[in-house]
Amino acid sequence: MEKISVGVRFRPSTSSPHSDSSRQWQISDNAISLCHLNTPISGYTFAFDHVFDESLGNAVVYRVLIKSIIDAAIDGFNGTAFAYGQTSSGKTYTMNGSEMDPGIIPLAIKDIFDTIHKTSEREFLIRVSYMEIYNEEINDLLVLESQKLPIHENLERGVYVAGIREEIVSNAEQVLQLLKLGEENRHFGETNMNARSSRSHTIFRMVIESRAKEEDSFKEDTITDAVRVSVLNLVDLAGSERIAKTGAEGVRLKEGKHINKSLMVLGNVINKLSEGGKQRGHIPYRDSKLTRILQPALGGNAKTSIICTVAPEDVHVEETRGTLQFASRAKRITNCVQVNEILTDAALLKRQKLEIEELRKRLTGSHSEVLEQVLLKQRNDMHKSELERDRLATELEEERKARYALEHRILEQEKKIENLMNLSVSAHFSSACSQKKVGERSATPDEAHFLAFDDLKTPNLKCPSIDFVVRRPSYKEIESSPIPDNFADVADEDLWTRLNKGRVTDLEAFQMTPPLPVQEFPSSETSLVVPSNEELQAKNYEILEEDLHDVRKQCEALKEQYSKLEEENNILKEEKIGLTDDVACLEKQIDQVKSEKQVVLKELEEEKRKLNDLREEVRRLITTFSQKEGMLTSLYSKSRAFVENTKTAPIAPHE
Repeated sequence: MEKISVGVRFRPSTSSPHSDSSRQWQISDNAISLCHLNTPISGYTFAFDHVFDESLGNAVVYRVLIKSIIDAAIDGFNGTAFAYGQTSSGKTYTMNGSEMDPGIIPLAIKDIFDTIHKTSEREFLIRVSYMEIYNEEINDLLVLESQKLPIHENLERGVYVAGIREEIVSNAEQVLQLLKLGEENRHFGETNMNARSSRSHTIFRMVIESRAKEEDSFKEDTITDAVRVSVLNLVDLAGSERIAKTGAEGVRLKEGKHINKSLMVLGNVINKLSEGGKQRGHIPYRDSKLTRILQPALGGNAKTSIICTVAPEDVHVEETRGTLQFASRAKRITNCVQVNEILTDAALLKRQKLEIEELRKRLTGSHSEVLEQVLLKQRNDMHKSELERDRLATELEEERKARYALEHRILEQEKKIENLMNLSVSAHFSSACSQKKVGERSATPDEAHFLAFDDLKTPNLKCPSIDFVVRRPSYKEIESSPIPDNFADVADEDLWTRLNKGRVTDLEAFQMTPPLPVQEFPSSETSLVVPSNEELQAKNYEILEEDLHDVRKQCEALKEQYSKLEEENNILKEEKIGLTDDVACLEKQIDQVKSEKQVVLKELEEEKRKLNDLREEVRRLITTFSQKEGMLTSLYSKSRAFVENTKTAPIAPHE
């Protein structure tokens, strides 16, 4: 991770030195403050990596901000440098410069080729292209006609402009000629603030490919067949402008709208990237072609430097403040920078050999055993978590059943309360009707007594209204035995027979029968204390409310226990998922190690076979050598014996 490097550059002031403005920008080390009568104004103080005043030239800016990016691009890292600021603040001068003070682009081109000529161990191939974004349309500045090129993206090249012309170059002079041709085709215009105002964004791109030279490619300790491919973008942005100050009309007004829109999208992208974390949300790269092309440089795989150019005049204070705020947000962005390499088959094979050697070292140790132990531990933990989860699920099911039974009891209690309410209403209605009917006639003491007892009876909702009940007459002819004509002092048997209509009665048994207990009813004067319906209902309500309160307490306790069990269950599920992922990763690693182990074993078998073949060859050579040595020894012995015989033999005299 590497943060974007941001620098601020002040151009020389165009106002007269005797201006009576009380506000001015002051530079202190790497801090910038707007001061009123030498007193800093709150909210107008900024700090950056580098601050360049108007006395410093383009070479200093290049050496401090851009030189490291150029060196990294030669080594295979992507790089981007662009100038940002309001119109007439010196962006184009910073990037292109002049003959006396070359800008960043010419200095970078010269530096790249000087470094390439000094690098003897690698060979380079450089391709350049030059494009502009004019009114949200991409034009190739190295061709005469406007082409409106599209933007594409794939896995191999990333984001690129399709159909752009790329020239293969071999020296700096050739690149400068192409740069001059592109500047002639670029759109410029005159406004109230700038006589030669840039009306488009330009991107000068260099693609640098390099690989090790052939004489160094046979070294076994280095991987030399990898091709490094880096992309260097040098961007000159058009400046943001206000119509009230530029006085743009017609075509210039349309150009200014497109410029401000693309710069606004760039600012939105910078804002989103500077937030970081989960608050970042969607980054609108596709809202503008400028941000789409610069997407790798903004939060991607590239080293990036931003030069923010500002105007020191008092009339441009708000524009300068906006530029400094943009720079403050941009310096918080981090990029993921890495070397871009394309591996050939030979380089890939070399890397695989190095990895195999590393795996051999790992296999000779106990790394695989450690992985198996870790895997076994993870499986045991997962099994324990599953058992715990099953236990919690069982408890949760029991709690659900208890909760269901409790809810069923609550419903029954509510039904009872509702029935009691209906009965109380019906009882009041019946008592009111009874009092109305009784009030129509004077009640006897016995009727009053029985009416008092009627209040204690359970009301019957199905009984018809008392208005529809036929009243019993107040008198009735009582059916009784015939009365004899005359009574005597003594009742004889015939009299009892006639009184009982011929029935024979055992008088002795009749006399011996104990008297029945007589129930004494209270007189009309004595008041009977009977609880009213309201009191009975109140007591029932109290009992039911107490039961309902206890049931609700039990329900709340069960709900809390149920929620705790659910939380524990969710935690265990998450732990199970994590353990499952860990186990899957470990299994993949073990499978990979096993497959690599198989490959290593196969290679070892191949090496053993070669070694055995070599040993057989050595044995054959030794046998052949021994045979030849024996032949030479015998030949030497024969020759030596011949020489000895020759020395000892007499020499015959010549005749």
